[in-house]
Amino acid sequence: MKKRKLAGIFLSLSLLSGIAAGCGAQGTGGSGGGDVIKIGANLELSGGVASYGQSVSEGLELALEEINKEGIDGKKLELKKVDNKSEAAEATAGALKLVSQDKVAAVVGAATSTNTLAQVEILAKNKVPLVTPTGTNPAITVKDGKVNEYAFRTCFIDPFQGTVAANFASTELGAKTAAVYIDSASDYSKGLAAAFKEAFTKAGGKVAIEEAYIAKDTDFRATLTRIKSAKPDFVFLPGYYEEVGLIIKQGREMGIDVPFMGGDGWDSPKLAEIAGAEALNNTFITNHYSSGDPDEKIQKFVEAFKKKYKDKSPDAFAALGYDTAYYIADAVKRAGGGDPEKIQKALAETKDLQLISGNLTLDENHDPVKSASILEYKEGKQEFKTKVEPE
Repeated sequence: MKKRKLAGIFLSLSLLSGIAAGCGAQGTGGSGGGDVIKIGANLELSGGVASYGQSVSEGLELALEEINKEGIDGKKLELKKVDNKSEAAEATAGALKLVSQDKVAAVVGAATSTNTLAQVEILAKNKVPLVTPTGTNPAITVKDGKVNEYAFRTCFIDPFQGTVAANFASTELGAKTAAVYIDSASDYSKGLAAAFKEAFTKAGGKVAIEEAYIAKDTDFRATLTRIKSAKPDFVFLPGYYEEVGLIIKQGREMGIDVPFMGGDGWDSPKLAEIAGAEALNNTFITNHYSSGDPDEKIQKFVEAFKKKYKDKSPDAFAALGYDTAYYIADAVKRAGGGDPEKIQKALAETKDLQLISGNLTLDENHDPVKSASILEYKEGKQEFKTKVEPE
């Protein structure tokens, strides 16, 4: 299939124009008076990881403004948001509201894997497609070897992200030994750690020590003391920004000066506030995109985002929220309207869709095959280092 370029600040008008086709074939989901197709957003707008959900929401809203300037075959997309408060139980309740009361045609969210997993079964039973912008756990789309037909994602998955981090630690940083420090209650953290350990040991490295913490902990000195005693060359810390910031701050205060590295869960402007800019030096993350990437289409997106949000730089969560809106809009276009089952089919068939975070093609598991960026923190700011393509 030829590449499709999306509308907006840098993309063609092919998505948003053309002869109206099948507009009368609206399903019960998503129908908002004939000219409106309702899209749900189940996001962490408050609570422990509110920074993620707020960024996704900002990206979504910017994209929908652009899409709705022309409409999709005469129809507009209307966003219905619920706040899951960074809790799985609230994500479940939010999914029920979106399908039973709001009658949405598709749901965006959540930002985290655990809160996305809490919705999968409900939306599948109601035959409403779910697209997570940033939920990287493989179980979202494939459980017990079976594809979740109504679950999709715009981001790469944990095994790829963990492997990229392990290879970077081995080849670029020269690490021979590593400490692995996880959030024991996080599906995201455990999944990344498993992929990292497998790839790192395969490359000849040794995991010198494994430690765990629990979300909302604030004092990590006991486990950091054990990590320091193990004398690793490198610390892999796949967690969320609130705990990660404190861990790095306390680790540096205790004299742990080796590189730390994590995944996209670090990506929040609050990380530098918590850890301190100097403590973040010599730390790295794998991520879905970088605002510092010189790619022209990325820089045009960054410019538009800053214009809308008062010079705020878009993080990866914002970029993936933006991309998810265009991914769904493209599927709505090809589905001929707001029928959730037709949108599901179109989402699954997506190929060569050009987005901010890369060229999107879905594999048989509903997972994108796309690149990862590696970023380094210098004085609290992210700097783009390199991009890694999938093998």
